[in-house]
Amino acid sequence: MEIRSVGVVGAGQMGLGIAQATARAGLDTILAKATPGGLDAQRGRLEKQLQKEVERGKLSAADHGALLERLRWTTHLHDLADVDLVIESIVEELAVKRDFFARLDDVVREQAIFATNTSTLTVGDIASATKRPERFVGLHFFNPVHAMKLVEVAPSLRTSPETVETCVAFTKRLGKAPVVVADSTGYIVNRLLVPYMVDAIACLERGLGSIADIDAAMQNGANHPMGPLALADFIGLDIV
Repeated sequence: MEIRSVGVVGAGQMGLGIAQATARAGLDTILAKATPGGLDAQRGRLEKQLQKEVERGKLSAADHGALLERLRWTTHLHDLADVDLVIESIVEELAVKRDFFARLDDVVREQAIFATNTSTLTVGDIASATKRPERFVGLHFFNPVHAMKLVEVAPSLRTSPETVETCVAFTKRLGKAPVVVADSTGYIVNRLLVPYMVDAIACLERGLGSIADIDAAMQNGANHPMGPLALADFIGLDIV
């Protein structure tokens, strides 16, 4: 199966980034807002980001126009009925995701693949709310999506090999570097990264260095582009 059209649900920072990536790769994309309210703010945010890329020479005016033509906006799930792939990026609560996918399962054609952007919940627990666990997979993008190449592809025990193959090919079409990981909370990156950031916070609490010095130590001593405390703040201290 080849992915030709994508629905992205969730118009926050991750959802906007994923939708931009799929539209930029030439795929017809529908971005659906999962919460009440209009889409003017999200549309304006994306337009502003794309305009900056045009000004910096990273996106031509022609490609800018073509990208926007491929991207549709909606607040209705039934507009996703005919897409090949739906990627969910909504609130990280199991009950909310299960309810969402159960409703989506009745709307979207049965041959379509469902994907969740979660990295804190297991794919299998979410997929069991649907009638298509063999066509359900984790696709964990990283923030900011336009700059980060990695996508963790996380099949559950019931995900078919064909679904994994299709999704790996899909992420490569986006210009990403996929790795296949086991269905376990945190996957690879967050299992390694979160303890690193927590240890940095512990160093600060113990007075081993200031925020600036701890970050500078890892930037200059380990060649990290961003220090652990700055990174924790960027990701969101409520998440870490």
